[in-house]
Amino acid sequence: MRRLSENRSPEKLLKIGELAEQTDVAVGTIRYYETLELIEPTHRSESGYRYYTPDAVRRVQFIKKAQSLQFSLSEIQQILGVRHQGDPACPLVRDLLNRKIAELDAQLDRIKTLKVELEAYRDRWSDRPLDNPASQELCSLIEEVAGHALSS
Repeated sequence: MRRLSENRSPEKLLKIGELAEQTDVAVGTIRYYETLELIEPTHRSESGYRYYTPDAVRRVQFIKKAQSLQFSLSEIQQILGVRHQGDPACPLVRDLLNRKIAELDAQLDRIKTLKVELEAYRDRWSDRPLDNPASQELCSLIEEVAGHALSS
């Protein structure tokens, strides 16, 4: 990364605040992306100002789109790394997407099982009398299941 003199204003380069504004991402987030090497400034001025090419806007937008598909920053690093090596990233994206779908299917199965269990408790408890306020139990309904693990 080159250093620029304070007197020479870089043409067509964006300061970090301008990049943040154009991408609707906080400056701190852009700095965090830098630490993860998802983006990097093209230049730094002598006083440390970061300058980015317009391509950084596209890259931040790509990161946001990938996050909207629930890709983690670590996965985005992998995708950008494959692309940086000159290889197409789409096979990796497809693989990651298939894994996400499989994880969601498993999560949906767990949620459906939990729903059935909760409905069973609700039905079993619907006619149950209220606890005696003088009782030591906080709620007998929950105390009843304390030894049982619901699906998580």
